[in-house]
Amino acid sequence: MRSVRDLMDLSGRVALVTGGAGNIGRACCHALAECGADMAVVDINGQQAEEVANNVAVAHKKKSHAFVVDMGCEENVRTLPDQVVQKLGGLDILINCAAFVGTSKMSGWGTSFPEQGSEAWRAALEVNLTSCFELVQASLPHLKKSGKGSIINISSIYGIVGPDWRMYEGTAMGNDAAYAASKGGLIQFTRWLSTTLAPEIRANVVSPGGIWRNQPQEFVKRYEERTPMGRMGKEEDMVGAILYLASDLAGYVTGQNIVVDGGWTAW
Repeated sequence: MRSVRDLMDLSGRVALVTGGAGNIGRACCHALAECGADMAVVDINGQQAEEVANNVAVAHKKKSHAFVVDMGCEENVRTLPDQVVQKLGGLDILINCAAFVGTSKMSGWGTSFPEQGSEAWRAALEVNLTSCFELVQASLPHLKKSGKGSIINISSIYGIVGPDWRMYEGTAMGNDAAYAASKGGLIQFTRWLSTTLAPEIRANVVSPGGIWRNQPQEFVKRYEERTPMGRMGKEEDMVGAILYLASDLAGYVTGQNIVVDGGWTAW
């Protein structure tokens, strides 16, 4: 039997992370590179993507290249895998981490349900779900050629359970129907992929709970009191599940949803 060190070694593999300049995406890029992978850091923010790619290369002595992509543009998404292969020589691990969370201040987002708009709904589904469908399709030839192809989709606890609105009372925070619908769809899409692409490619999903982002104090207090582990999540809480699913440690694991939520959904 191979050692655990060998099973988790990603040397010679190329990982693509969408949303790679975001908080979770950045942590994923560093963790994967630390275990030996060359990195394709994909983000709509070119300056931040370059920063992450450069930091990864310096810190881990691995090839790392930034790709500026609007995940809401099908042409950009579908041409990405070939660009990655051209720059880095292959594609073995695909992590769909990019998400529409309303940072564009689009009208009809982050408001009460009667005021949520169709434009924001469509934008969320386009980035959070449709782009994953497009990117997986375009990546298939390369992932099959890899022999170690692994797709990891990042969902959310709100793709599994409904929101507890008591958490939000007295804050300006929202919880949009489109986010929940897109993340729930991503979980089922992953299950569908797992039986469709096996045995050449594995497909799994990771669903984080609330990650601390300097939210209002009253929200944090309520969230921590409701969470069995007594705290909100951190980016580093995510990397164990990501590395496990990306590596040969999970060589017999497909179609699974690993929920990293401090026990939130266990009640």
